[in-house]
Amino acid sequence: MSPQAEEPTIPLLTPYKMGNFNLSHRVVLAPMARNRSHGSVPQPHSVLYYSQRASKGGLLITEATCVSDTARGYPEIPEAPGIWTKEQVEAWKPIVDAVHAKGGIFFCQIWHVGRVSNTGYQPNGQAPISSTDKPVRGMPECSPPRRLRTDEIPSIVNDFRLAARNAIEAGFDGVEIHGAHGYLIDEFLKDQVNDRTDKYGGSLENRCRFALEIVEAVVNEIGAERVGIRFSPFANYHDSGDSNPEALGLYLANALNKYGVLYCHMVEPRMMTVGGKVKCSQSLLPMRKAFNGTFMVAGGYDREDGNKAIAENRTDLVAYGRFFLANPDLPKRFKLNAPLNKYNRKTFYTSDPVVGYTDYPFLENSI
Repeated sequence: MSPQAEEPTIPLLTPYKMGNFNLSHRVVLAPMARNRSHGSVPQPHSVLYYSQRASKGGLLITEATCVSDTARGYPEIPEAPGIWTKEQVEAWKPIVDAVHAKGGIFFCQIWHVGRVSNTGYQPNGQAPISSTDKPVRGMPECSPPRRLRTDEIPSIVNDFRLAARNAIEAGFDGVEIHGAHGYLIDEFLKDQVNDRTDKYGGSLENRCRFALEIVEAVVNEIGAERVGIRFSPFANYHDSGDSNPEALGLYLANALNKYGVLYCHMVEPRMMTVGGKVKCSQSLLPMRKAFNGTFMVAGGYDREDGNKAIAENRTDLVAYGRFFLANPDLPKRFKLNAPLNKYNRKTFYTSDPVVGYTDYPFLENSI
């Protein structure tokens, strides 16, 4: 059979009902920082980028999108978008419309960088906020953070609530709360970062309190059927590790059931660090079994690996990052078992509105 001849339906391309959404396949566009925004406002070139990757009944998750002016990070590179101002909401609308015009389902990932920031990116040059005052080791470009006071935490929770409301106003089908990869929520979750002695620190229950308060606030604002959340219990991104990641992941999976959220998105244990895939004996299966809603996995998946995970019922959906970035028609390529474009890591985070963004060829243009 030639590479472009259609093969029998593979597990990744079987339909799936995710709450109120009828997905035509299980291949999800993972949330990936693309940093093509200006002044935290999404730009018109994002219309093409996201619509290129949209398919009828396909789920797309946006790049991490800041919930407030204190949520911004990554100095020295072009910016991530935000969704806390009216201007940002209006800028997202044509992007969302373009995805919906192709029949796609679109979730906005809402995010606070926490201590992975710099005073130059913060309002009035203040210190970045975190669960701790410990700086990120190995990242001298990040300024020492300021530990949030207990009485300040409700206002941060409220920032996520308002961002979720704004996302719905912009037309998104739902939101994914970014609770992974060493950013603010993860800085509360992980015991190697969180050194608090108040009700947000110490025990597993206390360290998870902030994340679950955000979940509750967002669910109350827009409805549980529109809410997902992403965690990376096993990862040590941005100097944020945990001494017992399996217990952390399991606690979170069980706790989420109380709120009835639509999906839980977890990063595979093998993705310990950015871009690194290691052999490991740990698994997300206990979390998969504990969580009642749709379960989504991410982290180093290819076509074969994704098919196997679906076939063995280890997950419902598989999120693809780098492969989807370089192959805007990834579900079609998987269907035909066609060769994939190679991604160029050097153009992941540039400000160019085309190169490494919307110039990856579609299948009919690359064979």
